[in-house]
Amino acid sequence: MELGSPGAAPGGVSVSAVLPAGGSGERLGGATPKQFCAVQGRPLVSYAVRAMERISWISDVIVVVSPENTETMKTIIEKYGHKKVTVVKGGITRHRSIFNGLKVFAENEFSSHLLQKPEVVIIHDAVRPFVEEDIVAKVVMAAKEHGAAGAIRPLVSTVIASAADGCLDHSLERARYRASEMPQAFLFDTIYEAYQQCTDYDLDYGTECLHLVLKYCKTNAKLVEGTADLWKVTYKRDLYAADSIIKDNLSQQVCVITNVKETLAQVGFLLPESLKSQIKVEAISQSLSKNDSHLQNIISGQCYNFVCVNDKRCAIQEIQELVDMLEKSNIPLLYPVVLISLKHQLDYCIWTKGKINITEEIGSTEVHLDISENNSFSIGMEDLTMIKKFARETKKKNILVYGLLIQCKDPLLLQETVNSAAALIMALIKDRNPELIGQLLVA
Repeated sequence: MELGSPGAAPGGVSVSAVLPAGGSGERLGGATPKQFCAVQGRPLVSYAVRAMERISWISDVIVVVSPENTETMKTIIEKYGHKKVTVVKGGITRHRSIFNGLKVFAENEFSSHLLQKPEVVIIHDAVRPFVEEDIVAKVVMAAKEHGAAGAIRPLVSTVIASAADGCLDHSLERARYRASEMPQAFLFDTIYEAYQQCTDYDLDYGTECLHLVLKYCKTNAKLVEGTADLWKVTYKRDLYAADSIIKDNLSQQVCVITNVKETLAQVGFLLPESLKSQIKVEAISQSLSKNDSHLQNIISGQCYNFVCVNDKRCAIQEIQELVDMLEKSNIPLLYPVVLISLKHQLDYCIWTKGKINITEEIGSTEVHLDISENNSFSIGMEDLTMIKKFARETKKKNILVYGLLIQCKDPLLLQETVNSAAALIMALIKDRNPELIGQLLVA
């Protein structure tokens, strides 16, 4: 998911993208247009922009929004650091909005300065967040050869037509038909000529760009088999599906970093072994204060989950060092990074009259956990405030920090306790709940 290195587009053509994002989101059933709805704390349109932006051979990304949302879109671009993006005011319909986006390359009135006209232009919905470079490249190559191309998918349901009385008139043979998806790509001159010849009826009621170039330019589009993740967010349930897909994609790998210390060696070995049955694990034993090329490679390789095992008194300082490394790396913090500080407390357990007193210092503040006979916990508010403050600051960087305490009074039960810790870690990684940041959980 990282930005690609500069390179030539497929076939050596110049390529730009137009993303219509002017819909009102009526079918979503909310006041916020779907393209601006948050998924994992980030507007949906930002994901689609990023999908195009990270393809190095796409020169410009044009986002077309309704006039009332122009400033909102500009704020999103600034907040999330999007590059090579131009915001254009859309029309009252989808086709009029796309036409406005194309005019940025051809008519001065739609841009303060004309952008360089591409040989091929991609059209992709701003509410289709999961497009990959491979399918974009395929439609671009097909468009160069045929003049137009679009991704398709098999129909899920049979299409039927009803008669005037509301009864079945006829049905289509599903095997002969396909669902038209995005992205689509066109020779710029072809799609622009088609829009210039469009009637007002086409601009107001048409939906299919491929049909326009067939109707007005006699260009038969090449159809390219798309992947299952090209679906479009239309209804509210689709937002939940998008959220689930993102979480699942981010829950594939974890890096367990154990501080170099004999007292932690056992936990540093047991925890990765316990996690391996559920997730791909990279285990490292080192001090975060040391610049380790292996860790740098893991970070730059798009790992979004980290567990730091330590019993040091400067845990926050150590976690801060990892946060700094993440910020300085090439990893795009588009998605929330989960960072778990796992504290090993085996050596700190002291029996006193049926009560376990666990004392640990985080930063310069001590945290006291008292486990009494009724299993009640007491944490100093000042201490908890400090932890939460740190977590709130890192959350602004899209990094979620959780605390986890391994509490084991019997070394023989350490494996069982580590297994419980692993289960909690997987729950935090998969759920990525921002409401739990700064909490000190106990395994």
